[in-house]
Amino acid sequence: MYSFMENGVQNWLHQCSLPDGTELQEHTLKTERNMIIGDRCTIDYGLKGEDIIVCEFCTLNGSVIADGDVRIDNWCEINGDVIVAEDAYLGEGVKVHGRLIVQGDLDIGDNVQIDRGFEAKGWISIRNPMPVIVYLLLYVMTLLKMEDQNEIEDALSELFGDEDEEDQNEKAPLLIPSGSHLDMKVFSVPAAMSIGDGCRLHGNIRANSVDVGNGTTIFGSLRAHGTIGIGPETKVHGNVEGEDEVMIAEQVRILGDVVADSLVLHEEARVDGVIRAPQGVRIDRKAENNGDESSENSGIGQPELC
Repeated sequence: MYSFMENGVQNWLHQCSLPDGTELQEHTLKTERNMIIGDRCTIDYGLKGEDIIVCEFCTLNGSVIADGDVRIDNWCEINGDVIVAEDAYLGEGVKVHGRLIVQGDLDIGDNVQIDRGFEAKGWISIRNPMPVIVYLLLYVMTLLKMEDQNEIEDALSELFGDEDEEDQNEKAPLLIPSGSHLDMKVFSVPAAMSIGDGCRLHGNIRANSVDVGNGTTIFGSLRAHGTIGIGPETKVHGNVEGEDEVMIAEQVRILGDVVADSLVLHEEARVDGVIRAPQGVRIDRKAENNGDESSENSGIGQPELC
């Protein structure tokens, strides 16, 4: 029972997930879902989402705009405004170098600095709100006292979005793991990255592995220590470099080079640059009349597609 909960927490803390429809605009990372930013992250733009949680020792060089609640943990620095449609929780030592506007209640800790003043329409409490990680640990400790396995699974599913695949895709938050660095040129995370369908991202993506959904546009390159998977109708305005296998689906357009240990390339995909795959390239063919997918290993190390 304990290992089940421990795995749930560990998986939640060590992943990067950008849900369907995420947009990384010039100055804002935008989604209609909840957003959870791990501790010690540096982000050179703002955030816009439903509920937004920023863990300890983060620096955001932009504004935070939430349609729900905002929780900013201890010793974070926000170089912009914080605008909250519901309640806000600011931990000890938080610095907001813009305005703070809260439509609901405000919990504020010690030594909080707000340079351009604040406005709260609800109750204001001066106390140190509970850090997010402490809240999660207390939540798990409470689950340990439960005897019914189904109750534990239901509770973890509600907290971490660990439901069936369809419901999970509809409710999963945007997750940025601890220690990530996001600026105008590089989107770098020390974990596996999952990018949903219909996203539009600017910057060069660096991760342990990358899985890109359908119909996404990336204005930059992809580089991973492990595998890279690119879903149908996605467009990458840059190179794709993976130290393991790279898989490119139908109707994908890569405007740069593809470098991989081995490559699986759909015959209806297009690569404008040079392919380098020492372990070979396998071409995925369209389904034949019998409904089977066929593939062919080209055995080519460095072919070039026009």
